[in-house]
Amino acid sequence: MRGAFFRRTAAAVMFLSGVAVIAVGVGWYAFNAALDGLAERGRADLALAADRLAAQLQRYREVAVFLSDHPVVTALVLEGGPDAAAEELLRETADKTGAAGMMVLDAGGREMAAVGAGRGDSGLAPAFARAMTGALGAAHYVDERQRRLYVYSAPVFEPGGPARGAIVVALDLAEIEVSWPASPSPVFFTDEAGIVFATNRSDLVLSVRGGPVQAPYLRAFPPVRETTVNGYELWTMEASRYLPRRALHLAQEVPVIGMTGEILLDISSARRIAILQGAVVAALFLAFGLALFLAAERRRALAERLAVEAAANAELEARVQARTRELSQANVTLQREVREREETAAALRKAQAELVQAGKLSALGQMSAGISHELNQPLMAIRSFAENAERFLARGRPETAAENLRRISDLARRMGRIIKNLRAFARQESETITDVDLVAVVEAVLELAGPRLAEAGVVLRWQPPAGPVMARGGEVRLQQVVMNLVSNAIDAMSDSDRKEIDINLVDGETHVMIEVCDTGPGIAEPDRIFDPFYSTKEVGKAEGMGLGLSISYGLVQSFGGNIRGRNRKQGGAVFTVELARSPAERAA
Repeated sequence: MRGAFFRRTAAAVMFLSGVAVIAVGVGWYAFNAALDGLAERGRADLALAADRLAAQLQRYREVAVFLSDHPVVTALVLEGGPDAAAEELLRETADKTGAAGMMVLDAGGREMAAVGAGRGDSGLAPAFARAMTGALGAAHYVDERQRRLYVYSAPVFEPGGPARGAIVVALDLAEIEVSWPASPSPVFFTDEAGIVFATNRSDLVLSVRGGPVQAPYLRAFPPVRETTVNGYELWTMEASRYLPRRALHLAQEVPVIGMTGEILLDISSARRIAILQGAVVAALFLAFGLALFLAAERRRALAERLAVEAAANAELEARVQARTRELSQANVTLQREVREREETAAALRKAQAELVQAGKLSALGQMSAGISHELNQPLMAIRSFAENAERFLARGRPETAAENLRRISDLARRMGRIIKNLRAFARQESETITDVDLVAVVEAVLELAGPRLAEAGVVLRWQPPAGPVMARGGEVRLQQVVMNLVSNAIDAMSDSDRKEIDINLVDGETHVMIEVCDTGPGIAEPDRIFDPFYSTKEVGKAEGMGLGLSISYGLVQSFGGNIRGRNRKQGGAVFTVELARSPAERAA
């Protein structure tokens, strides 16, 4: 068992080692291929930059040749003509060509006319000396203002004779660099001393590579660690963020300007490609190896399982007979338990049916108590109007009796609506919510409760607003709510010395509130006042069932409103019904 484990481990290690070698090889090949493509593109970019710089400098070379034959310059050199005309010519030409400076020198190097940069600079000497031999001279140097100047010197010949002077054209390389297009790769041009004289990276200007820093305006080139890969020179630098940390270095001689063009190409993309391809190859081999390993493990596990199953089958056949006897006995026991469970399930269904029936009876009891509570006041009013109508008929006042009978008819219709609303509330039904005038609702309730208020000696304070106050709700159901609050207030003040009820309408921007305040003993348990069957009325003294406020709570909730009860600081209780203001009135 242990030997098999060691064999599998050794095979896995060898496989992983082989995958690593292959991945490294693929990555190395991909890196070299990427370097080839990068080098080809870099050579093209470097050649383009060198041609661009040479062409820009060539323009000023042609200017120097052109001016060397100009009559004004020739007259100045050969005849000592007026230098004012020569200086005007030099200034006009410098302005047109963008040259940094122009000079006319005699055979001894004395300035006969000059404008701009280069005047008196010793860096002109090589170019001037070559011009005096009859050839075109060129030189570059840094002047005292640390400007990088490139100068061309063309000889001014005596007719049929040797050179008698020279015209010098100087240009500032910084002005030329401004017109170079932006490039992601640093390009720089160095002279024979290793000084970077022209570049598209300001970090490299006047830096010295491969030689000592001999002038104060020079600086050291960033440290470079060079390595060679497949014939390519790779640099590793610790410099600014505008220079690549790892780059491919390419160089090209530019003899026409006496400099060497160099370019640094960031190799991070080549490294990423190599790593990615190596990783992909490694992932593919690992996936293939994992599939082979899983297949081998599955086959080995299958063989082991078949061996175990063969041994288990032999043991199982021996145990089947014994187990069969046990199962026969268990079957008898199970049948007995099934019968007991069926009897228990039947008893449970019967108990559930009884609980449902008890719940129905409880609900019917609550609704009958609610109907009795809500219809008590209208019935008392009907009885009072009927007795009065009888007296008025006996006194010969049929008009007044007819008015009472009309009110009895109105109350009967209102009782019908109350029963309809109570039934809808009990069945979770509701009438359509409409705009209701709360002033009319309160007036109708006070009309019904007026006799009882007078009988109980209650002082009512109610000042109706000048106009209607519209809210969202149901007229009859709101009358039920207000009637219940007024009746509860009368009952609560039965033992009070001061019996007063205040009814207020508070008109807000989005909601309207009805407040019913009394001077009774207050609320003992404010958190329970809306619970069904919760009542503080004494048995025998009032017929309270504890359902009035619960039903009122449900009615107000069906309007999308809210009802609250609390104790007042000056004594008594206040109930507030809050309803949404009518949209039409809100818009007005």
